[in-house]
Amino acid sequence: MIYISIFISAIHSKYEYNRVFIQNSKLNVNGTEYFIKGICYDPVPIGETKRNFEMIDKDLSLMKEAGINTIRVYSPIDEVKILDKIDKAGIKVIISFGYNQNGYYDILNNTYLEYVKKYKNHNAILLWELGNEYNYHPEWFNGNIDNWYNSMNSAANEIKKIDQNHPVSTAHGEIPDDKARKIGSNIDIWGINIYRWDDPSSFISEWEKVSNLPIYFSEAGSDSYMTKDFKDFKKGINEEAQAAANKTIINNVFKIRDKVAGILIFQFVDGLWKAGNPKIQDVGGWAPNSSGVPYDGTANEEFWGIVDIERNKKKTFEVIKELFKK
Repeated sequence: MIYISIFISAIHSKYEYNRVFIQNSKLNVNGTEYFIKGICYDPVPIGETKRNFEMIDKDLSLMKEAGINTIRVYSPIDEVKILDKIDKAGIKVIISFGYNQNGYYDILNNTYLEYVKKYKNHNAILLWELGNEYNYHPEWFNGNIDNWYNSMNSAANEIKKIDQNHPVSTAHGEIPDDKARKIGSNIDIWGINIYRWDDPSSFISEWEKVSNLPIYFSEAGSDSYMTKDFKDFKKGINEEAQAAANKTIINNVFKIRDKVAGILIFQFVDGLWKAGNPKIQDVGGWAPNSSGVPYDGTANEEFWGIVDIERNKKKTFEVIKELFKK
C-alpha cells in the first residue's frame, strides 16, 4: 500500500501544475505568460497518405533548434510515448478534433470526450481545438454552417465539464462573422487561419471592433513554389520567396504581440500526398481562400514545409530560427 501511495503521489506531482488559462487576453501556463511560436505538424512520409511519427525524434530536434515551442496537429495523437517526447522536448501541442473522422476521437460520435478524459492531465497539452476552417465547408453540414457552429459550441461546453485546466479554441478561416461569434459563445480563444499576403496584423483592428476575446494565428505563412514571377522572385521552386514572406509575416505579428497570443507557421514538413502522386513532389493543389498567399496568390500544397520531405532545411528554417529565438 505504501508503494501504491508513493506511485500515485508521483503521478499527481507530475501533472498537478499543468494548468493553462487566459489572463489579460494572453495564454498563461503554470503562472507564466505563454506566447505561441509554433508550427503546424502533419508528418506524412513519402509515398504514403497518412501521418506517422517515425521521424519524431529528428523532427523535435529540428523544432527545438528553430525555437519552436508549440506544434498544432490536425488529428489527436493517441500515443503516450509521442506526447511524452513532445513534453520532454519542452514543446506544447494544440490538439485538434475533427467533426467526422469515422469515430476517431471525433465530435460527431462524441469520442473526442474519451480523448480529453484520457489526456487532460498530460503536460504536453496546451489547447483543445475544434475543427479546422470548417466555415469554408457548409456542404459538410447539410449546406448550413450553423450546424457546425452549434456542434462546435456544444463540444466546447462538454469539454469544459471534464477539463477546466485547458482553454477551448477553434481554427477559423479568416475573421468569424457575427453568427459564428454569437453561436460559438463557449469558445475561449479563437484560432485564425490567415493569409493576407505578408501582413496579418491588419486583422487586429477588425477584431477589436467586434470582440474582446483573445486570438492566435493558427495558420500563416508561405510555400516555396512560385507559379509566376513576382518582382525579384522567379517562377518555380523559390525558397527565397518563402523565407522573405515568413520573415515579414513573423516580424509583423511580433510588432502586435501585446494583442495576439501567438502564431503558428504552416507547416513543418512538405506534404507530398496533397496534390497528386505521393511518391513525388507535385505542383498544384487547392486550398480555400488562398489568393492571399505570398507572393503569387496560389497555395502550392506540397511545398509549404520549412524542411523538405527528407528533413533538409529550407532557407525559411534559418529565418524562423533567428526570429523565434530572439
